[in-house]
Amino acid sequence: MAIAVAIFSRLLKAAITLLAIAILNFFLVHAAPGDPATVLAGEAGAADPQMIADLKARFGLDQPFYIQLARYVGNIMTLDLGYSFRQGQPVLDLIMERLPATLILTLTAFWISLLAGVALGVAASARVGKFTDTLITGAALLFYATPLYWAALMAVLVFSVQLGWLPGFGYETVGSGYGGLARAWDILKHLILPALTLGLFFMAVYMRMTRASMLEVAQQDFVKTAKAKGLAPSIIRRRHILRNALLPVVTLAGLQAGQLVGGAVLTETVFAWPGIGRLMFESLAARDYNTILGVFLVSAAMVIVFNIITDLVYRLIDPRIGQKA
Repeated sequence: MAIAVAIFSRLLKAAITLLAIAILNFFLVHAAPGDPATVLAGEAGAADPQMIADLKARFGLDQPFYIQLARYVGNIMTLDLGYSFRQGQPVLDLIMERLPATLILTLTAFWISLLAGVALGVAASARVGKFTDTLITGAALLFYATPLYWAALMAVLVFSVQLGWLPGFGYETVGSGYGGLARAWDILKHLILPALTLGLFFMAVYMRMTRASMLEVAQQDFVKTAKAKGLAPSIIRRRHILRNALLPVVTLAGLQAGQLVGGAVLTETVFAWPGIGRLMFESLAARDYNTILGVFLVSAAMVIVFNIITDLVYRLIDPRIGQKA
């Protein structure tokens, strides 16, 4: 019952937050210079005032700002994100086509970074001051300091261009005609480089957090009591230290899961991954207001969902949180 109440409360707050984000995004996008009518007229080679005025009337940009805002808010209440005149189809359909690719990329990168980061953090904390600890922390510092775009370009150059081990661009091999397991394997090969590149930075963060948290928890009194009872070091580390050390890691992972969506914009652009991040980049260049707002809204919804899931996982790890609530 308590979990159901907590979920309802979080969903209500999420709806209010999402509405506020949608309104703020509308203000920011319309404050930017340029508009889709001017861009389309310029591309058509006939940017005369009459054509621009006709396009603005067609897009509804000739209406007062408050009317445009009221219409937009009313539309999103019914899940109508508008129509992309650049792509020639409804924005919601356009996003739904691209969303699976982004979810595959971000979720894969998230689990790779979280599992590898926690495992490396545990290994480093078990060998503090030794060569293994120095090697792991040094690698984590390198991954943390490396710009994402540079890592992506180097990954393509080394593993795709020079070595030819993995495909460097796209979601799958164009014109391959694969189906079933063959298509899944082809997509997996295209996924490896962008997922690893996107997850490197976050893996370094989780590793450093896990290591620091493990060392802090290891100094607590209940751990000393477990040692005094003669429990095996592996049991103490797994049941007593790691379980409690994961709490701040889970919190950080939930907060940064949303950042993966932002990082996916650059990753998808470099690797030509057909997700909503690349769609947003293309829409920004084309001043496609409806698509930009739709992508922003869906991205914000993904971040909120990640945070709700984090709260629920936190309650499972530490039941005392549910009792306090």
